[in-house]
Amino acid sequence: MKLINGLIVRTIILNQTRIVATLITAILVIFITPVVIAQNSGHPLITAFSGSYLEKQEVMEFDEQQLVLGKVQPDGTVKTERLAGKVTRLDYRDPDDRSSLERFRNYEQGLKEAGFEILYSCNKEECGPETQIETIGYFPPERYLTAVLKKPAGNVWVGVLVAAGPWTKIKIVELKPMDTGMVKVTADILHKNILTEGHMAVYGIYFDTGKSEVKTESAETLTEIAALLRLNPLLQIYVVGHTDNVGTLTDNLDLSNRRAAAVVSELTTHYKVPASRLQAGGVGPLSPVATNDTDQGKRLNRRVEIVKK
Repeated sequence: MKLINGLIVRTIILNQTRIVATLITAILVIFITPVVIAQNSGHPLITAFSGSYLEKQEVMEFDEQQLVLGKVQPDGTVKTERLAGKVTRLDYRDPDDRSSLERFRNYEQGLKEAGFEILYSCNKEECGPETQIETIGYFPPERYLTAVLKKPAGNVWVGVLVAAGPWTKIKIVELKPMDTGMVKVTADILHKNILTEGHMAVYGIYFDTGKSEVKTESAETLTEIAALLRLNPLLQIYVVGHTDNVGTLTDNLDLSNRRAAAVVSELTTHYKVPASRLQAGGVGPLSPVATNDTDQGKRLNRRVEIVKK
């Protein structure tokens, strides 16, 4: 019996030891994991402040993000740059014993050393009164900066919001064009948009820069426009050319007119659409759908629109 009792005692002790070891491991995971996350997650261009850990990360392959470029005015307005591209949003919990000034200056120095240009920075008083900014939220924090890194493949913009909390929020925008071809233009889609909106922008008609000859890869979209007109024999349309604002107004108006005429020519010549159902026109840069201050905006503005007569 003693031997059996001894075995039972040893088994209990071993089980208790395993339980204690498991608890210690769990505690270590809870307290150590955030630091590991901060070191191995986030963004390759920006290292987290030492001792910070990543509370939240959001990566969107294509989205909009505003970054601040000036002081908030008494009426709540503020100068911002609205950017489109790959957007990364990072929320860090910082060490309690590090001031917002120390953390801010470390980010500022790190960005400068990486080749970023600081476009705007401020502390709370200099930033102006409190407001809410779309895609940013509450502003200003304790300290703020906007910086840009110019790259041939596309500029990278960064906004750093440092609070006394202590926490830091970082917004990163890598400028790039939106992925196209995700939705194919069809005669049915054209018909629905023209019925509901009276017009539709078509991005599947291609030209070389400064030229008006329709490229062969436009055939798929032209086929759908011809199908739209064939399925709706009473429909008549304007074919309207649009450009960005690069160059003079006179040149862009001429180019947009020639491109619209080229599309009409393709439809009448190769797709046998009666010329009486089509009319070409060009408005150059006079009717943009996006800002011409970014490459992405310019791409959106260079388009052909089908408009119901």
